[in-house]
Amino acid sequence: MPNDENVLNHISFIMDGNGRWAKKRLLPREFGHREGAKKFRDIVEYCLEYKKIKYVSVYAFSTENWKRPEKEVKGILNLFYDYMNTCIKENDKNKMRVRFLGNRSVFSESYQAKMAETEQVTSKYERTLGICINYGGKDEIVDAVNKLIAEGKTTITKEDITNTIYTGVMPPPDMIVRTGGEYRLSNYFMWQSAYSELFFTKTLWPDFSKKEVDELVEEYKGRQRNFGGVKNA
Repeated sequence: MPNDENVLNHISFIMDGNGRWAKKRLLPREFGHREGAKKFRDIVEYCLEYKKIKYVSVYAFSTENWKRPEKEVKGILNLFYDYMNTCIKENDKNKMRVRFLGNRSVFSESYQAKMAETEQVTSKYERTLGICINYGGKDEIVDAVNKLIAEGKTTITKEDITNTIYTGVMPPPDMIVRTGGEYRLSNYFMWQSAYSELFFTKTLWPDFSKKEVDELVEEYKGRQRNFGGVKNA
């Protein structure tokens, strides 16, 4: 039975399984990432526009993903560069704010400039997509603490960290969905996920469907969220 108290403001996806999807078809891993990028656009649009969820975030590229073959890494980053260009050109159509969450210092000046341009051009919209790129949950917390220390903080509160981490004004995800059959968060949203509802599916990301989004959202609505307390105590 749906729980009317389970308002869904923020859904987050760990988009896992692109490489395995391609391997099953005897195709290069890069082909899987291209198909995954198409699915990313479809699912984000569906959640923001049709499901009326205000915030969507995705785990696009982790701090550990640099260990992958150079060709694969370059292909993934090129896909997101193309996506940034699309967001800029079609911002009046998409009506979606784009924010990049992660450490940008490793990227070239031109890549960082494109990120900043994308965020600036889309900043007028409320519906928000957070793209976690060069993102690591532990690094995010360390970066926040170091920033607060540099600002002169001698005592750091939970609120300080919450206001300083990459997600900023985005609320914690109500639900986190990981595709691909793995049952872990893999250094994702370590701070934000404290009370997120977790969902795992064996579906590889390029095969993930809007129907499965609907099913998982319905399951979310049926869960009891106590946030450490007891309902009707």
